[in-house]
Amino acid sequence: MQSRTPRSHFKRCVPHFGASFTTHTKIITYPQGEAALTSVTSRQAFRRTDNYTPGSAKVKLITDDLPLPLHPTAVLIKVHAVSLNYRDANIANGGNPWPVIPNGVPGNDAAGEIIAVGDRVSLVSVGDRAAPITDTKYDSARSTERSWLAADEDGTLATHLVFDESLVTRLPEHLDWVQASIIPCAGTTAWSALKGATMGQTVLIQGTGGVATFALKLARVSGLRIILTSSSDEKLNKVKQKFGKPEIQTINYKTNPERHEEVLKLTNGIGVDLVVENGGSNSLVKSMLCTRRGGIISQVGYLGGSKPEHLKEFVSTIIDRRLNIRGINVGSKDDQDDLMTAISASKMTFEDIIDSVWQFDKSEEAIEFVWQGKQFGEVVIKIGL
Repeated sequence: MQSRTPRSHFKRCVPHFGASFTTHTKIITYPQGEAALTSVTSRQAFRRTDNYTPGSAKVKLITDDLPLPLHPTAVLIKVHAVSLNYRDANIANGGNPWPVIPNGVPGNDAAGEIIAVGDRVSLVSVGDRAAPITDTKYDSARSTERSWLAADEDGTLATHLVFDESLVTRLPEHLDWVQASIIPCAGTTAWSALKGATMGQTVLIQGTGGVATFALKLARVSGLRIILTSSSDEKLNKVKQKFGKPEIQTINYKTNPERHEEVLKLTNGIGVDLVVENGGSNSLVKSMLCTRRGGIISQVGYLGGSKPEHLKEFVSTIIDRRLNIRGINVGSKDDQDDLMTAISASKMTFEDIIDSVWQFDKSEEAIEFVWQGKQFGEVVIKIGL
């Protein structure tokens, strides 16, 4: 496994597994716009053990020193909630296909408040509700580099975070911390995946996890017809109960392995306009076969793993159906800003896609819960609430 030197916006310290931590935050604000200071000097965080033995602990609570004094353009965020995504559990269990730093901090999604700023910060202020972006080198569509939280650098499962001001976005004011925490990674991924779909078109969404249910919410308010697949009748029934009219059409791909044929039946043989695809090579060709000619497939995940034998028809199908297949790496800072603006304007809420809320000291159990695929929607960890 390769490792890399973490980004300078947070200093990684040697983990001391099991260390305790207590802090009392105090803000001292200076006149003439000088930096706000805080008495917080360290934080609690969960770091991966990188022990992939079944039944072993996947994370341990440690104490990290904060990089103080803050860099002139850095902000200190007190975290109130962190939501978990499948990739967090996958990395903790050794299933990630990309290199990760050793003993990294899990978590991509987070919501918190800025409690201190460097003396040159101008984009945000103390007291702002904020969240970091997931790919800290993806500021716009023209970015050519990548650095993912919880993989290339430490993630968000901690009491405090330090980021450059350019790497955070303001959160909608009308949402509580739990709901706000699911926006940065799951929300921005769904937002990016649905780009190109217009009112009245049909989208196929795979699964009932965090990205899928967020995409469902966005598709509903955008006037899109939705077909949703899952291997669980219980979860499909939950979709129908929660979201009512207009009815969401559902397919159990476990009992209906030729699900692409069912999708074609539901679309009069034409296919859907866009697919939010998270199965990887295991389901990609079937998704291609039920996408209309000239349609879009947004590849957001790889839950089914990577098996080349499943891609025998890939080249012939992509040419025949004139498909646009795009990889979705969450989204840029611009995308996250746009999503925050849209949610604020529409006053969208997300309580109906929050599966469960866990306390910080139950992070190990929450990660295992996600790994078992038991959730419908998002699993959120509360911190200090």
